[in-house]
Amino acid sequence: MLRRSGFPAIAAALLLAVILIGLAVGAGWTESIDWQVSHSFTIRIDESDPAFISFMQGVSWIGGGIPRWIIVILLCGLVWHWCGPRCAVALGGASLLANLASSLLKLGFGRARPDLIDHLDHQTSFSYPSGHATSAAVVYLLLARLAPPRWRPFAWTLAAAMIVLNGFSRIMLGVHWASDIVGGTMLGTAFALLGAWWVAKHRTPA
Repeated sequence: MLRRSGFPAIAAALLLAVILIGLAVGAGWTESIDWQVSHSFTIRIDESDPAFISFMQGVSWIGGGIPRWIIVILLCGLVWHWCGPRCAVALGGASLLANLASSLLKLGFGRARPDLIDHLDHQTSFSYPSGHATSAAVVYLLLARLAPPRWRPFAWTLAAAMIVLNGFSRIMLGVHWASDIVGGTMLGTAFALLGAWWVAKHRTPA
């Protein structure tokens, strides 16, 4: 098991990896694999079940914008009940900081959205890293870490499901490349680790 004291170092390594992947994206090194993945998974309206398209759009809707923040607020209340106000501050603060970092990195890298199909979900920002993937990772991984022992199996299963569904929905709807999802997931994981470390630091003796 990973030592909590090592979380900041792992988070720093993940943040560095996010930047390096962004530079690789800018250099065009990920173009081939990104195209292959998107070509395999993007949804063609004329070939797909409308119910499946609606499901993917629903997953994407939950993972972004106002619905995302409503969920974060509700989960902050839940973790406050589980382990006190510091846990709620950690979840809310890590979510805010992760999404701020995602927005700044989007502006810094300025990557265009995929254009393989007409976008099946609304989008107004640049592509790398994915804000949806960032949010899913930071919120649900930290939630699983803060959950009481009896709830952790369910919480980790939920985290895996939300991360995978959010990632694939964004690719399938034609609004993100695979490398956007990888970068966003790494970014969210880094902030989840920092949030868990901050809670543990003040919970145990130095």
